[in-house]
Amino acid sequence: MWTFIHKLGSPKWCYSLCGRLQPGFWIAALLLIAVGSVWSLAYSPPDYQMGNSYRIIYVHVPSAILAQSVFVSMAIASAVFLIWKIKIADMAATVMAPFGAAMTFLGLFSGSLWGVPTWGTWWTWDARLTAMLIQLFLYIGVIALRGAYGRNDQGAKAVAVLTLVGVVNIPIIKYSVVWWNTLHQPATFTLTSRPAMPESMWMPLLIMVLGFYCFFTALTLYRLRNEIIRRESRTRWVQALAE
Repeated sequence: MWTFIHKLGSPKWCYSLCGRLQPGFWIAALLLIAVGSVWSLAYSPPDYQMGNSYRIIYVHVPSAILAQSVFVSMAIASAVFLIWKIKIADMAATVMAPFGAAMTFLGLFSGSLWGVPTWGTWWTWDARLTAMLIQLFLYIGVIALRGAYGRNDQGAKAVAVLTLVGVVNIPIIKYSVVWWNTLHQPATFTLTSRPAMPESMWMPLLIMVLGFYCFFTALTLYRLRNEIIRRESRTRWVQALAE
């Protein structure tokens, strides 16, 4: 395990590993999202209360889950960078941030569209919605702070600290429906209980969630390879690739 972590800290080895893993995740993402989309739109039955408007859940739930998972991944990478000074971890946190921000925006946007037929309004200062909006600002803050420094290594520590502080918002998002009286429904998936919706509805949702995760992984591997090349452009092994 420690040997693998040590190797992962090598930009050259990590670049090669990302290249080997990337195709499999792209294929898995394409298949899962295609199957999930067709199943959810064509074969899942309408909801007995919301009719067909509930189908936005197949985009809203995966994006909302990814919005939180990506920030947790960034926090883990930031902790690894601060503790062990592994620069690949900082690169990984860098390339994940824009995707996380996009998923947070998509989650808020799709949730607002879903809120119109469900709540009668596109926005309310519900505890979870407010916490998700704060999450979007945290993503923007991390990206802006990174861009405020001319060199990546100068702002890496500041960005890592901000990310670790910002991860406190994740449990607030998760447990907001438990701690406060909110309009937002409880979590669709939990590890301790079966989903309340029928299998014909939650199975395609699970497939979409897995597809989104595979897409995130594939995109992260692709962008991490580009980030490694950009930062290591003056090294001999990168120059050898260009020849």
